[in-house]
Amino acid sequence: MNTQTKKWEVLNKLPKGKKKITSNDIINTLLKSRGITTPEKRKEFFNPVLPEKITLRTLGLSKVAVEKGIARIKKAKKNKEKIIVYGDYDADGITGTAILWETLFAFDKETLPYIPDRFTEGYGLNPKTIIKLKEEYPNLGLIISVDNGIVANKAVTKANKLGMDVIITDHHKKAKTIPKALAIIHTTEIGGAAVAWVFAREIRKKLRMPKSEFKMGDGLDLAAIGTIADQISLLGSNRSFVKYGLRALNKTIRPGLLSLFKEAAIKRGAIGTYTVGFIVAPRINAMGRLEHAMDALRLLCTKKRVQAEEFAHFLGKTNNERRKIVDEVTIHATEAVKETMETSILVVHESYHEGVIGLVASRLVETFYKPTIVISRGKEISKASARSIPGFNIIDAIRNLDKLTIEAGGHPMAAGFSIKTSNIDKFTKEFEKETKLALNGELLTKKLKVDMELGFDLLSKELAEIISTFEPTGTGNYAPVFATKGATVIEARVVGKTGTHLKLKLQENDKILDTIAFGFGHLSPKLSLGSLVDVAYNLEENEWNGRKSLQLNARDIRIK
Repeated sequence: MNTQTKKWEVLNKLPKGKKKITSNDIINTLLKSRGITTPEKRKEFFNPVLPEKITLRTLGLSKVAVEKGIARIKKAKKNKEKIIVYGDYDADGITGTAILWETLFAFDKETLPYIPDRFTEGYGLNPKTIIKLKEEYPNLGLIISVDNGIVANKAVTKANKLGMDVIITDHHKKAKTIPKALAIIHTTEIGGAAVAWVFAREIRKKLRMPKSEFKMGDGLDLAAIGTIADQISLLGSNRSFVKYGLRALNKTIRPGLLSLFKEAAIKRGAIGTYTVGFIVAPRINAMGRLEHAMDALRLLCTKKRVQAEEFAHFLGKTNNERRKIVDEVTIHATEAVKETMETSILVVHESYHEGVIGLVASRLVETFYKPTIVISRGKEISKASARSIPGFNIIDAIRNLDKLTIEAGGHPMAAGFSIKTSNIDKFTKEFEKETKLALNGELLTKKLKVDMELGFDLLSKELAEIISTFEPTGTGNYAPVFATKGATVIEARVVGKTGTHLKLKLQENDKILDTIAFGFGHLSPKLSLGSLVDVAYNLEENEWNGRKSLQLNARDIRIK
């Protein structure tokens, strides 16, 4: 439900002095506000360079580290050493693990994938797991970490003492102390799966591996899933990975993905960032949250249709269970927020399922718009997940309190850490101090960026079609938002099973447009025929029974 008042930030004004404003004028203004001000940048935006042509330097990846890693892989095969690709249990980590494992397995059949159990092993490289793997595979000589952060100092040291080398591939912000790994292939420019894809690309090139070895593709479809799932900025190189990765995803022949599409009623050929972010990725993530993420990895890599269907059904079932748990924990946590702090939210309870606390934190931020930490309380050690708002770097704030926490990792907007249960009360007070120092009323006001105000007369199918070329949209490259003031309500009705959405017909001057307003059903009693509203919206083309028509997708509505 969209009940919180938003401050509209109108970013641009239409060119002055022109008798007639064209769609091209609007597009040029949109591009300018996104920093796309030269013909070269415009070309890069609409026709990004192919991922296989993006250089290591462009991505901020060390050529020395990559070559060192490849040399060690060659040595492992020569010495008949076991290689383990050790990935994180979220969608970015799982897809990255699949990409690297498929590449390395084609080169060396002594390669295995490994995803830790969230509940018994925890996040990242675990020293006890390193020992267990060495005992199980005495010839294990190389571990390649995917999307596990760069904080596993103890685990890497343990691996080295046991005679193993570690290669770290990652995109998280580096901590103060860096593990003594053989090679660290790291950048914050792209996601974990994309880093894995680039490393795999270099392996294939250096080892001259033929394309015929990879009948299910080179994994670019998986890199797109990981990038979208991790909510990484969709500008620059990430735009390339996602744009071309989505093309590959829409043509994928992976039995696992095809079965997942069928289970989720996804139409292949029309898969975009929304479908991946809200339908595909949650199913993959659900496994790491509630069950074991290895089954999600098996779904992505299997070549057997029957097995793929079984995994897809299991992922769908687990995702439904995940939804129920998130709803239950959110209700409890929302009640607890009433007793929380002025500039932040920190809620803790022993009943909170540690697999969903990040999702609950995101919901609380959406509702209350404050940096939020949700903690699943344990007897001695508790697990925490944090989400932030623009303007507050939450991983830096948590690392400022590292004397009270156990290994923390993440990004400015999202982080996770463990903490001694006895330290929670002190951490709560110190975290509130951190937010009070950094935040003010302006930063704590929820904002909606509006590209520009337009009259309905300037909205056309031509404009909608050009705007569609801004895809892929998402984090960092939001879909253009327009606003129209003083529109008249011609028709209004609630839609949806629980009446949470609105379907409107709005008129401005002589033009009437259909409008869908998700989450605005609560406004229905306040609206009547002839009501005047200001509306902020995305301009879309809606297809129904083979016919396309203009539609506004409301982002905010103000009744005048």
